Amino acid sequence: MFGWLFETIDGVRDRVRRARWTRDRAQGRRGEDIAHRHLRRLGYTIVARNWRTRSGSSEVDLVAWDGPALVFVEVKSRATDQYGAPDRAIGREKQIHIARAARDYARRAGIDWSQVRFDIVNVLYGKPPAVTHLRDAFRPPTEGS
Repeated sequence: MFGWLFETIDGVRDRVRRARWTRDRAQGRRGEDIAHRHLRRLGYTIVARNWRTRSGSSEVDLVAWDGPALVFVEVKSRATDQYGAPDRAIGREKQIHIARAARDYARRAGIDWSQVRFDIVNVLYGKPPAVTHLRDAFRPPTEGS
């Protein structure tokens, strides 16, 4: 209904960010904005964005509640899918870093690990952007294995 408005706002916000940040950082944040809006439309309650561990060694793009599940969401965005879906860039090392941030967040919030889920949102820029939501996309590997 208000798609044109959100696209206009995203465009203005993106131009401002590109003037201050690198192109990749601005593009990534735009993807997070689109994913945030997508998840809210699905009924998720977003509780954090770009949450980092205190040491700064690990980060998760979005933290949200989906009913009883605390969901840690990695957002991947690309201009095209010429080289495959954006989520293909999330390898074992990235999963370990996401899980490290998730464990820290869950521990601080007093959330049982059994309530945690990991989703991925792919964003392909276009008019309008194409959004693919992968629920329960991965089980984090342990750091030692």
